[in-house]
Amino acid sequence: AVTHSLKYFYTASSGIKNFPEFVTVGMVDGVPFSYYDSVIRKEIPKQDWMAKNEGPEYWERNTQKSIGSEQTFKANIGIAKERFNQTGGVHVVQKMYGCEWDDETQKVTGYRQHGYDGEDWLIWSTESNTWIAPKQQAVLTTNKWNNDRGWLESNKNYLNQICPEWVKKYVDYGRSSLMRTVRPSVSLLQKSSSSPISCFATGFYPNRAEMFWRKDGEEIHDGVEKGEIVPNNDGTFQMSVHIDLSSVPTGDWNKYECVFQLSGDKEDVTHRLEKTRILTNESNISIVIIPVVAAVAVLGLIAVIGFIVYKKKNGELVNFFVFLYFDC
Repeated sequence: AVTHSLKYFYTASSGIKNFPEFVTVGMVDGVPFSYYDSVIRKEIPKQDWMAKNEGPEYWERNTQKSIGSEQTFKANIGIAKERFNQTGGVHVVQKMYGCEWDDETQKVTGYRQHGYDGEDWLIWSTESNTWIAPKQQAVLTTNKWNNDRGWLESNKNYLNQICPEWVKKYVDYGRSSLMRTVRPSVSLLQKSSSSPISCFATGFYPNRAEMFWRKDGEEIHDGVEKGEIVPNNDGTFQMSVHIDLSSVPTGDWNKYECVFQLSGDKEDVTHRLEKTRILTNESNISIVIIPVVAAVAVLGLIAVIGFIVYKKKNGELVNFFVFLYFDC
């Protein structure tokens, strides 16, 4: 069984120089298939199989939809700033919506969420078909939206009925690409002799994968930190898992191994920890890593939209770099 997904990311920003004020990205199974921004002002395909299967009417219809959303989202930034008594500075409004569909059980899970400056702003509850406000400043909006029963039912119908039909259509369009399996290249990396050791896997597909550390054949969790799966700019993915062995004698390192498991591939990729296999900044080896060092969890999701996203940390806005995925 495979769970397929369709997600749309809308992002409006203010105060970020040399970057579009509004961007939308459509993704199926983690792969971008459509793109719009406030500079090009056109919805364009990001995969050949989308360009081949959808004609001019489809792209014009979605262009007009995105143009309308652009105006709404720019206004939403102003509304949010008023609610938080803010004036200038960098601010980001985001929306994610879509669904997941299990091709075996036919189970559908819909979701729709909004965020502001890297924190949850509005969340749609699938159980109650109502909006929830994690922030007091959003209560006014949830009260308004929850009183519109017609819109709530329309939203529920889209996410639970219409959305999965689009998932099936897009997966069928790109089946030869979306259903392929590509094993990763795996490396052991360490910044310095006192730093954690990273097991870095890149170039794999699909994005349904697991990676962990084992000691003497048993999976371990103490001292282990797992990174998110993030996309490369060629349609594949990468991830890493770090382990702190600062208190473990190097003579015992060979008891540890990194294990990568890919959905659809019965054979694990394993790398035993040997000091001679670790690439470090202290050596003369040139370490080349695709420049995707962080994914940003906004709304509890990975927002892959190619710009600097801001997330609250200790009360301050800290920038996390997400690579420019789209070469428009």
